[in-house]
Amino acid sequence: MLNIQNLYKQFGSLVAVNDFSLHVKRGETVVLMGPSGCGKSTTIRTINRLINPDSGSILFAGTEIASLPADQLRKIRKRIGFVFQQFNLIGRLSAVENVMLGLVMDGMPRELAHDKAVEALRKVGLENRANHKPSEMSGGQQQRVGIARALAFEPELMLWDEPTASLDPILVREVLVIMEELAKYRASTMLVVTHEISFAIHVADRIVLMDKGSIVEEGMPENVFGNPQSHIGRQYKELIEYQQSTNARTLGAHGVA
Repeated sequence: MLNIQNLYKQFGSLVAVNDFSLHVKRGETVVLMGPSGCGKSTTIRTINRLINPDSGSILFAGTEIASLPADQLRKIRKRIGFVFQQFNLIGRLSAVENVMLGLVMDGMPRELAHDKAVEALRKVGLENRANHKPSEMSGGQQQRVGIARALAFEPELMLWDEPTASLDPILVREVLVIMEELAKYRASTMLVVTHEISFAIHVADRIVLMDKGSIVEEGMPENVFGNPQSHIGRQYKELIEYQQSTNARTLGAHGVA
């Protein structure tokens, strides 16, 4: 499905992505994690050329993306959904209009685009908010509209760039639930950049840890977090153990058995 080889990207004197290679199988959910500034977002943005890599190969379903001309790149992007940190919705448009806009601009008849947009909103539990504008929805609902916008094209590959980063903690869960459902039904292959450890543990087929632009460890969640081989992996294990002990103390203090 997706085969990245020797990806490299530099901004000035900063090497953001350094000799990054990754193979993602069809239907697989891969979670990309690591400290802030390690190159996760840059990596995922090179896949559909929101950022152009300096060198390396990005092979998607047999097509080399890194060297595609603009007209062919537009066509391949229709097969790759992207969910951003920011919602990027148009304030004057309703939820359904935001979702169907890209379809209409791509030449789809408005009636068909509307039907596909409604179906996409149904998948994220927002069919009853179809006619609401962004200002009438919570941040979590707005991000779910953003997810529906990506799903409307029925993509083969979904890229997620820290989709909960802009949300208040209380709203994070509603977005993660949608992501978990999509992963469970494997409607598309998913590559997810996130700091949400619980999501990674419960949903990922594979965890990929990055540091300083490179992969330092990868494997199944129980191996990466249970028996880490890298410094970053050991830091995550310590964090998980700390959270578990804190939760146990909290439950004990409230008399919860």
